[in-house]
Amino acid sequence: MFKHALAALVALLPLGAQAQEFTRLGFGYLLTNDFIGDGQDRWRTGSVASSRVWGRGWDGALPTGFGQLIELRLGAEIIAPDNLETPAPSDRPYAGAVSVGVHSHFQAQGLDMSVGGDLVVVGPSTGLDSFHGALHDAFGGPKVSDATRSAQIDNGIYPTLVVEAGRSYDFGGHTLRPFVEGRAGAETLVRAGFDMHWGGLDSAALMVRDPVSGQQYRAIDGGAAGLGFVLGADVAHVADSVFLPRDRGYALRDARLRARAGVEWRGENGGGVFYGLSYLGQEFEGQGEGQFIGSFHAQFRF
Repeated sequence: MFKHALAALVALLPLGAQAQEFTRLGFGYLLTNDFIGDGQDRWRTGSVASSRVWGRGWDGALPTGFGQLIELRLGAEIIAPDNLETPAPSDRPYAGAVSVGVHSHFQAQGLDMSVGGDLVVVGPSTGLDSFHGALHDAFGGPKVSDATRSAQIDNGIYPTLVVEAGRSYDFGGHTLRPFVEGRAGAETLVRAGFDMHWGGLDSAALMVRDPVSGQQYRAIDGGAAGLGFVLGADVAHVADSVFLPRDRGYALRDARLRARAGVEWRGENGGGVFYGLSYLGQEFEGQGEGQFIGSFHAQFRF
């Protein structure tokens, strides 16, 4: 599946971008769940993001042409009301979403650019409600009731355009990277924020942003070892969201806030562990508070 998707994209690129064969350059993923955050099972309760990257080589810097560095991005997310058994009428509906997308990373006018699109499949056809229920049956947790499932977001496929532009500033030991992001599709929004990194672990790596937590994870390893820290925050104006349909009476918050921190250890052999904690502010009118979600990545090499 991955090779077929990449081949379809490459076939559409300019001939110059196909002059040399693409090779796989890296893989990265991030698991996110509120169980390792605030310990609850609600709202943006669980997700996984993964990236596979192909190109014609990597020297620690983005290429200057669109289509020369290609990322295949896969994701899945479960969104739930606060109470899975008897949700409040005003709480957000249950939703399962699976996405597959192709994105190009490149430099333009001094900016680090990521431009691409995702197909976001939403609804009971994803099977995520059944998976969620089976997970709770196996490990303990509230039942995903029939009422919760019947009120979930309906089946649909939403093409989604995603663009991010940022620029990194080195301050001798740490890096500040302001960025802006736009999405149009399953959720339509404009976002602005920043990330600060200490430790230099990201200096020669390709970092990709998790859409739920805002945490960045490495899709190409830069080879650095040691201990690193990250802080970040952003704010978004959301124009529309399939997960909070207006025809059901949901009103979006004027501003959607995120703040995050993380710590990562990388070994000399390329293995490492990352844990991040993110605060997500209220997304709709009537949501009484924000939530904390945790993100985790581990890679071991012997």
